[in-house]
Amino acid sequence: MGKIPQEDSYTADELAALARLSLTPEKKPAPLTTRSRCDETMDAIKSYILSERLQPGDLLPTETKLCEAVGASRSSVREAIRKLEALNIVDVEHGKGTFVGSLSLDPMVETLAFRSMVSVGKNFSDLRDVVELRRFLDLGCADEVCAVFEGTQQPDIDELVDRMVERADKGEDFLDLDISFHMALLDPLHNTVAKQMVHSLWLVHMAVLPQLGLAPSEEMAHTAKAHRRMLDAAIAGDADAYRAAVREHYRPIESILDKHIEK
Repeated sequence: MGKIPQEDSYTADELAALARLSLTPEKKPAPLTTRSRCDETMDAIKSYILSERLQPGDLLPTETKLCEAVGASRSSVREAIRKLEALNIVDVEHGKGTFVGSLSLDPMVETLAFRSMVSVGKNFSDLRDVVELRRFLDLGCADEVCAVFEGTQQPDIDELVDRMVERADKGEDFLDLDISFHMALLDPLHNTVAKQMVHSLWLVHMAVLPQLGLAPSEEMAHTAKAHRRMLDAAIAGDADAYRAAVREHYRPIESILDKHIEK
């Protein structure tokens, strides 16, 4: 069982990050690290969004009022807004104003994909970690998926699996069908973060895969049929069988990556 970190085990950077997430911006702790004015202004704007309970799509104050609200200069606010826009935390619409952004995971996808691509040719560990995390998420949702799908009929998802198996038998990939399958299983759970995370990790996987130059796996049909076992287990309400099918689904790609890591 993992140990829960004690306060004195956190690094200064981690403590600073935790302090900056406070919902009470008027209580500003002494800075633990040297940070730029832009970074401090970014944190102040995020703190303002939190304290005002703003939601994606809500309008932020004008630049002048925002400067007053966060106690920063116009140049610092402008630079902070540019950086926050790149992170999808704010969205600038010229002529309309600055809004709270979509808060999507796109920046994380770009960073993970680039990190994994950089490692291609040297090691496959980063992509292996991404695939492993995808498996962790699928395993973690097993009980909820089975509870929602038990005793139901799923003709649309059934057709997706049939098309996967058909493509696999022809030696063709079925990547587009794969993500549609996983999204369809998560839809009834109404967990937006889980869906964004799974979709984001899949995008990273797909962005990096062509760079590897890997030949199609001979076990492609096995992977396709594992989706069938996942669906059958979900409809039967059998979480153990579902988890076993998830492991079978990921075993071929993980095996390929493990062999490259060992070289």
